[in-house]
Amino acid sequence: MTHDGHKHGMGPSLTGRGGPGGIVHSYLGYDPKRFPSPTEPAGDALTDAAMDHLMTYGSYRPLTDEELAEAIEIDPSQIAGLGPSLDALIAMLEERKRRILETYDPRSALAAAHRDFAAAATEVEPPSGKLRDQIDRAVRSESIPELERLWYRAERERGPLAGQVMRLIDAMGTRLEIERLVSRYDFTGRRPLTPAEALAIAEELETIDRLLEQLREAKKNAKIGLVDMDALRRFVDEADVEQLRGMEERIREMVREQAELAGLERTAEGYRLGAKALRTIQGKLLDEIFSELDASRSGRHTGPIVGEGAVELPRTRGYEFGDSAAHLNIAQTLTNAAARSAGAGRGFAVGAEDIEVHETRNNPKAATAVIMDMSGSMRHGGQYIACKKMALALDGLIRREYPGDHLSLIEMYTFAKLRHVSELPDLMPKPVTIHDPWVRLRVDMSDPEVSELMVHPHFTNIQASLRLARQMLAAQDTPNRQIMLITDGLPTAHYEGEHLYLLYPPDPLTEQATMREAQRCAKEGITINMFLVPSWSQNSEDIAFAHRLAETTRGRVFFTAGSDLDRFVLWDYLQQKRRVIG
Repeated sequence: MTHDGHKHGMGPSLTGRGGPGGIVHSYLGYDPKRFPSPTEPAGDALTDAAMDHLMTYGSYRPLTDEELAEAIEIDPSQIAGLGPSLDALIAMLEERKRRILETYDPRSALAAAHRDFAAAATEVEPPSGKLRDQIDRAVRSESIPELERLWYRAERERGPLAGQVMRLIDAMGTRLEIERLVSRYDFTGRRPLTPAEALAIAEELETIDRLLEQLREAKKNAKIGLVDMDALRRFVDEADVEQLRGMEERIREMVREQAELAGLERTAEGYRLGAKALRTIQGKLLDEIFSELDASRSGRHTGPIVGEGAVELPRTRGYEFGDSAAHLNIAQTLTNAAARSAGAGRGFAVGAEDIEVHETRNNPKAATAVIMDMSGSMRHGGQYIACKKMALALDGLIRREYPGDHLSLIEMYTFAKLRHVSELPDLMPKPVTIHDPWVRLRVDMSDPEVSELMVHPHFTNIQASLRLARQMLAAQDTPNRQIMLITDGLPTAHYEGEHLYLLYPPDPLTEQATMREAQRCAKEGITINMFLVPSWSQNSEDIAFAHRLAETTRGRVFFTAGSDLDRFVLWDYLQQKRRVIG
């Protein structure tokens, strides 16, 4: 819950009994080229825009055609006739602006506005000297907000003063607007203006300036959707506006086509990430994470590695003496032989140079459950975005480099839910639905009249999340099992039988129930590594709890800066000799 934060600063290093637990792989090097992104440049831009939007807003705000077009850069040269059309519109508006400035002289309007203001000020007759002083002070300081406060006061008294103050406010506003017009534009004309005409001219010039800025921006990046078509109709022919609308529709169609190529799927609500787009994002996240890691490395902490077998990777290489036939890539071998035989002009035959085998990595099989805190407090500082990016990157790493490993993704809030990787972009911190400083609630979840939708969602139930993670890991046949718990502090919800308790400030009963579940994980050989992200209300109690929970399973505590969470998690997953990230 937003009530669940009490969260952190720098903490002491964990010193557990024995070696640190939870290391599941030895680091054999990482080559970003092994994780290629799609070749379409436009696709990259679209997936980046879609990822940023969906990571921030989830399913709360659909990603529409307009927002997708706004988020990417389009080459205007791809749109036939766009440049000349925009140039013509810009020229028409500039000519209209030039004629206005060469025709009119607003100084007469300014002089009239000063006279009107002085007359309105003399008409004000406050009932007391104190009120007169306040009005004089507001007039001297030219403070319309102060005059509005005096008007509200006079209006309650239902006397003539309210109308007098309102006329004074209008006169001051008119005078200030005309002064701004005179100072902003260089008029060279001689035709005098009244105050009302000067205000109309000011509005027209500001509209022209706004349209010119929009058209020049559209000329640079083809974002025609930014142009106010209704305002443009005031100054150009309808045919010109319709031509621009046609170009806008062509651009939208181009964006739709590129979105489909990039793997974005269009639904009735908007775009969502398809499988291809998810793979693209995972590859880009891995490239970004590992490129940042090279420059910050210090410290070494060893950990045990246990496990069996070699993991076969998707990439292949030429056969070398001693390679196991079990890793033969038959399809690629036959393809090589067919190509070489055809080139040599003889019958089909397989030679030693044709044989390819899968590369392997002699790493132990591992099973990991990632618990992602989506309680109300994770909204602060955008911590939930870093959490989702980390989970996407870790899933991509395991799928491509460690296909024999198991990964479960668990969303943690008042309840615990197993999530598929495709659901990650839609996850959002739960809205805070109760703001009492002291919460003591018990809910009988066995009651058929009670559903989860009726329960405040924004609390933090670490106990239920650990239990679900333990159940998922129990089915995995490997001694290397760990839980990565990402949260910002103490739990605020737990179960006792079928009863759900929501307790804030955090209660010892909740911590005890959580520690009992951690002990069950320890008995089953599951390590808990805790990644503590910062929060505005974090304190020493949160840090002490994190250490107690990790020590129960010989795990460790990581103190992250939030935005670098993905680097901490992946680096720890990869390395036997973990490097502490500075």
